[in-house]
Amino acid sequence: MRAGRPNLLILMPDQMRSDCMGCAGHPVIRTPNLDRLAAEGARFTQACTSSPLCMPARACFMSGRYPHNHGMWRNHGRLPADYESVFRRLRDAGYRTCHVGKSHYYEHRGQHLSGEEPYMHARGFDDLHETTGPWATVTTDSYMTDRWAELGLLDAFREDYHRRRESQEVAVWPSPLPEEEFMDSYVGRVAVEYLESYAADRPFCLFMGFGGPHEPWDAPGRYATIYDPSLMPPVIPAGSPGDWLPEHVRDSFARSRRAGLGERKVGEIRGSYFGKISLIDHWVGRILEVLDARGWAEDTLVLLWSDHGEMLGDHQRLHKSVFLESALRVPLVLRWPGHVEAGVTRDALASTVDCFPTLLEAAGLEPDEGCQGVSLWPAVGDPAAEVRDAVFSEIAPAPLGSLMVRTREWKYAVDRQARPVLLYDLCHDPTEQRNLVGHPDHTDVEAELRDRLLGFLAGAQPML
Repeated sequence: MRAGRPNLLILMPDQMRSDCMGCAGHPVIRTPNLDRLAAEGARFTQACTSSPLCMPARACFMSGRYPHNHGMWRNHGRLPADYESVFRRLRDAGYRTCHVGKSHYYEHRGQHLSGEEPYMHARGFDDLHETTGPWATVTTDSYMTDRWAELGLLDAFREDYHRRRESQEVAVWPSPLPEEEFMDSYVGRVAVEYLESYAADRPFCLFMGFGGPHEPWDAPGRYATIYDPSLMPPVIPAGSPGDWLPEHVRDSFARSRRAGLGERKVGEIRGSYFGKISLIDHWVGRILEVLDARGWAEDTLVLLWSDHGEMLGDHQRLHKSVFLESALRVPLVLRWPGHVEAGVTRDALASTVDCFPTLLEAAGLEPDEGCQGVSLWPAVGDPAAEVRDAVFSEIAPAPLGSLMVRTREWKYAVDRQARPVLLYDLCHDPTEQRNLVGHPDHTDVEAELRDRLLGFLAGAQPML
């Protein structure tokens, strides 16, 4: 192992649910390479996002702080130059750091991403091959769109996305790109080439940011048809509001539901979403092959995570920006042969903000005092260990809450006016059918969880 520290490989699909892997018990999706990671490492079954929106969640990962500290509440803005960065810490400690694929640590709005390389270098990256996510690729260029233009594919891609935006219903059809040039194939191929040619005499930290399975629903080639829309698992139904709910809660739930999500349409959406995950799984397999071929598997810590989940028709909703379990929970897997027991699951509560201190500890480093995450290594080594008794999540003003606390038993959220909007008994109602906000039998629970939120905002560390 170079310099006595492991290589670090960070795999990040965008907008991937925690249950969408074979190893998580999904009845339809096939993910042999993600399953291999879990079979050779530890999978956290109760991992939650620190923010159910792209840029805030990524900023939490990079900085080790929540939105109310790093200040990125929506998909715009930038992290201040003096904020802690996990990649800068690793680079300063001797790692060669590389970013391949989608970053979204700043807005992608019209500029060629090569012009933002000084910003990314300042955040800790030595090597850069950055791309946009799917929708931003319509207006923003990168090395990926340069290649598509050379191949005569760029206009067809952008015309297709314009057509999707203008569609009168949820657009589900295959990408016009061949699967070997699709966004996630491009990211996977560049990462494979980087590792195959890597020759630096120091450990690497490679971050791979896939664009999928984030919408639109445009799986390419054979990946558009490998899942039968008629054979999808059933959606979680939208719960019926109890007569105890305050009027503002009833209105928020009614306004935020998506019309036109029949069984057939949801099946098509899920089939495309699963197809994009299977394509990513293919490239994860290629990356693992390179690690094996170069003799690095034993000396590399692999972290799989996602910024947030995807509703996929559950509760009559699509996308994210809510604290319901389908959008809140994410995959989180750690593989490091000889250091992480193979094939174990851990049900300790975990947050994506915890990735920051977990990676630093693996490299023999400590986070700064402002870090709000907690290392997961105690839970990795001991199935009975708990690193926190609650997870927190934040987002800018949203219909179903802006600040959330989730324990093993309860989930509670308030909006930006501090009005309660969610209260679920997760033990007796795991599919979140009965919102108990305002219920006279649960006023004590509401008060206790509200105090937890106040303590969190006051700076109390969210741990035991």
